[in-house]
Amino acid sequence: MIKLIENKAGLYFEESADTGDKADSSSVQESQLFDAYSKSVITAAEKVSAAVVHIKIKKKTNHSLRRRSPRNEQAGTGSGFIISPEGYVVTNSHVVSDAEVIEVELPDGRAFTGHLVGLDPSTDLAVIQIYADKLEYLSFGYSDKLRVGQLVIAIGNPYGFQYSVTAGVISALGRSLGSANGRVIDDVIQTDAAMNPGNSGGPLVNTMGDVIGINTAIIMPAQGICFAVAANTARYVVSKLLTAGEVKRGYIGIAGQVIQLPLRVINYNKLKVSSGIQVHSIEADGAAYNDELRNGDIIIGFDGVPVATIEKLHRLLYDQTIGRKIKLDILRKGFKQTVTIIPGELQ
Repeated sequence: MIKLIENKAGLYFEESADTGDKADSSSVQESQLFDAYSKSVITAAEKVSAAVVHIKIKKKTNHSLRRRSPRNEQAGTGSGFIISPEGYVVTNSHVVSDAEVIEVELPDGRAFTGHLVGLDPSTDLAVIQIYADKLEYLSFGYSDKLRVGQLVIAIGNPYGFQYSVTAGVISALGRSLGSANGRVIDDVIQTDAAMNPGNSGGPLVNTMGDVIGINTAIIMPAQGICFAVAANTARYVVSKLLTAGEVKRGYIGIAGQVIQLPLRVINYNKLKVSSGIQVHSIEADGAAYNDELRNGDIIIGFDGVPVATIEKLHRLLYDQTIGRKIKLDILRKGFKQTVTIIPGELQ
């Protein structure tokens, strides 16, 4: 309802009190929603920040660099987070690999020498240890429960700006990302939470403060495309690094590529996959037994599990397959066959 009001400037129109009340109510609701978002980020950041560390490393340069420069050390920086009262710290493999000196700085200003426990370049994860008391630590959540669009918070040390907090959402799940040693990291989380060099190794957490990913990579020309190794992957890898100092993986000594299968071949052999891995070359006399394979064979199954991609095959070549006879389902000249392989240990 509109009412007419007279003042010194003349006549003007003004909205009724009812309309104003509705506008005020809408404004209050928006404010409450904004506060809820802010509170979620603030609560998670306050819960997590004390366990996030700043990692500084020194690496030796190669001999040619030493001749050109009086300095013989290279400095690097990254992030990490404490996972136990014993001072175990999770970070990225690329942050601490080849480091001669690792310094770990806590939010309270204390600094300690980090000792490498183990690293796994295949997932870009590493564990170091510091000897300190009164440590805050974080727990891994379960990344298989995540949903696209879910609010996440990243904490790290981008460009040396310590303990920076950014927030965003999960943009996609189940991504694959190439690692430094050529293998593929599976089940990677994509997020738009802002990250920069120095965030590597820091935690990606949910609003409860549980670690659901480890920040590992950014695409430099892009905006809002960042990646984190999923917590379920990290939990397995970290446990192996703590107990054995390494993660053993099998390999079968072949090179190949994924190809699409003709529909007639799929129907004739009653296959559960529409693609397979065509073998291009075979490593002879290696650690793996692969004598029954031939160039041109198409791998479609591993130990009874359908295989359609190289990523899937990599996932199945875990440590318990090393030295064990495995039935490999293949297509040879369009017909399904089964051969035996024995995976060796990837060095």
